[in-house]
Amino acid sequence: MRVTRLDAPQLLAVVDELADLLTDTVDDGASVGFLAPLGRTAAVGWWRERAGGVAAGQLAVWAALNGDRVVGTVGLVFPDKPNSRHRAELVKLMVHREARGAGLGRRLLTTAEDAAVAAGITLLHLDTETDSPAEHLYRTAGWTRAGVIPDYAASPAGVLRPTTLYYKRVADAEPPTR
Repeated sequence: MRVTRLDAPQLLAVVDELADLLTDTVDDGASVGFLAPLGRTAAVGWWRERAGGVAAGQLAVWAALNGDRVVGTVGLVFPDKPNSRHRAELVKLMVHREARGAGLGRRLLTTAEDAAVAAGITLLHLDTETDSPAEHLYRTAGWTRAGVIPDYAASPAGVLRPTTLYYKRVADAEPPTR
């Protein structure tokens, strides 16, 4: 299993695999921004739209590959405003159902955290569905719960659910000058 950061052409080269991962995640009930059933065309389109952000340096995406198959991913979104260049948002941490339970989620999380530090980021934040399995991962990885927002997003089944906000200080450094 290898984890690699994707540039825009690499993302487009594995867009079908990323779409499979996204549909698997939504089909399994994870609240990652989509309603079920998520069609393949919509999943491919969503990932294709991310390539521009990757090319512009606004988004970093890593893929966990088992052979040529994408079984996990995580991303970092970098703000474009001068007063927020010290932070990034952790997004779309997903592990295929068949690859869960072997520490891949933690490995992807650590990869993103380490890359953030290397980029001069000092603060990460994320949101996740309250009481989801992901919360355990974030808590045990040293993330701090900031609070809960009720009825924040619809689950894949269309039911409004609360979300929990988390943050993690990953380094004590000067803000990057991007």
